[in-house]
Amino acid sequence: MSNKKWLTMMLLVALSLVLTACGTGDKETSGAGAEDKFSKLLVGTEATFAPFESMNDKGEIIGIDVDIMNAIGEEIGSEIEFRNVGWEPVFQQLKNGELDLGASGITITDDRKQTFDFTDPYYEATLMIVVKEDSPITTLDELKDEKISVQINTTGHEAAKKLQGMTSSKILAYENQPIAFQEVINGATAAAIGDNAVVIEYLKNNPDSGLKAIESDQFEKEYYGFMVKKGNTELLNLLNDGLAKIKENGKLEEITGQKID
Repeated sequence: MSNKKWLTMMLLVALSLVLTACGTGDKETSGAGAEDKFSKLLVGTEATFAPFESMNDKGEIIGIDVDIMNAIGEEIGSEIEFRNVGWEPVFQQLKNGELDLGASGITITDDRKQTFDFTDPYYEATLMIVVKEDSPITTLDELKDEKISVQINTTGHEAAKKLQGMTSSKILAYENQPIAFQEVINGATAAAIGDNAVVIEYLKNNPDSGLKAIESDQFEKEYYGFMVKKGNTELLNLLNDGLAKIKENGKLEEITGQKID
């Protein structure tokens, strides 16, 4: 082998060793502990779900979920960044790893627990019916053959399907809850079904909507939780630890107006 070829080979070996060493250094840096791994959490939401999340005049996401997550972030040492991605994209982006967790007034259900993991509950809710003020409807059963508007793939949607059947053409599902309410105003549907806190907030903010809310003991109690990718136990435990601390120090009750175990 000529001296020129020998020198070339030695240079290539040296370069390979340098690149390998650099790569090892990167892995060690990225393999930092849990504190660094979760120093910033990306939270997906659908910001038309006041009072849990909505947009203010400055284009900022505000609401109960934001306040709770920021309080948890303070306890666990994580910066919280909310992203308004839309209701269904929250679920998909969490699956894809584009988000760390979902916080959008998400009810803990057995069906959702097949695909995602949930924190301990932080809020108790129930469903309500929304109709026009002059509507003769007073009970859920009276909606059996009426058109109902709901937010797609929510517990309100499930309640409507339970009442009318899974394939009912009289159930109109929309991307967000305000559109479902607007359909009642427009006369496209006889009623909407939505979460009680959201219904009450909407009626408070829209006193001239011509709508009213109806309670029904046919709806079961629901519990909201923060949602993480299935199997992400490390993050789940961290969030539950922070949630437990703000339950204990009274911060959660201060934010929600509820005391929940």
